[in-house]
Amino acid sequence: MTCRERRPLSNNMNSLPDIAREIRKNTIRMLVAAQSGHTAGPLGTADFFAQLYFGGLINFDPKKPQWEERDRVILSCGHYCPVFYTTLAMAGYFPVEELITFRKLGSPLQGHVVHQVPFSGTPHRQLPGVENTGGPLGQGMSLSVGMAIAARMDKRKWKVVCISSDGEQEEGQTWEAYMAAAKYHLGNLTFFIDRNEIQISGNIAEIMPLEPFRLKLEAFGLKVKEIDGHNFEEIKKAYEWGQLFPDQPKAIIMRTTPGKGVSFMENKYEWHGKAPTEEEGKRALMELEK
Repeated sequence: MTCRERRPLSNNMNSLPDIAREIRKNTIRMLVAAQSGHTAGPLGTADFFAQLYFGGLINFDPKKPQWEERDRVILSCGHYCPVFYTTLAMAGYFPVEELITFRKLGSPLQGHVVHQVPFSGTPHRQLPGVENTGGPLGQGMSLSVGMAIAARMDKRKWKVVCISSDGEQEEGQTWEAYMAAAKYHLGNLTFFIDRNEIQISGNIAEIMPLEPFRLKLEAFGLKVKEIDGHNFEEIKKAYEWGQLFPDQPKAIIMRTTPGKGVSFMENKYEWHGKAPTEEEGKRALMELEK
């Protein structure tokens, strides 16, 4: 069973740009309803998530979220969850109408991704499609290494895709994960890094410069490619390119515009961890409609 050939949602969304635009609109709606959350990074990665889930890159089955042969998607930058939740809902994991409960008491759509194994007395139901708990940056990257090792040990064909932010690269745990991935030749692991140049308190180049970022990753033993994170074809080709190296982990650096699609949010670090007001949400949706 595979969803690599999954088709878009309706006649009104017959292309990946249409799907990405709808992902952005739903993301804005849920952030406005919650009046809290992260805006810039989720809007900037909507094109990537549209390609990942609706462009045939990964194996998944929303009707059987625990299907053993599914590819594992790890959201290490757990605060990007608005775009992830929206994508999962549009892919069929749960009703789109539930997005409006984001960050509400009792909702499984928490402010960072949470993976719960159901047990008696648990206060929240598990959200299908979520494979990890996020919060401490860098943690998901180590988790993805462990998952890739487990797949290799069990001789399974499923792959691991780990999404992280460039601000996350300031964590030491991140580089420990890279070293381990290279040591164990984890060709079944691909890191997608959102290079949007901002973090909560300013521009990354001013707070903790990463360059020469690509050379650092290569020195740690990864196969690296830099792409335009808003170019669907480049995202697709980069992932397919990575499959040519079965014994090396891959890092795909995606250059993106934070707040993409909303003019008054684009490239402004202030929107990293701020939700739009109702009026700002209306303005944002009007721009996205165009």
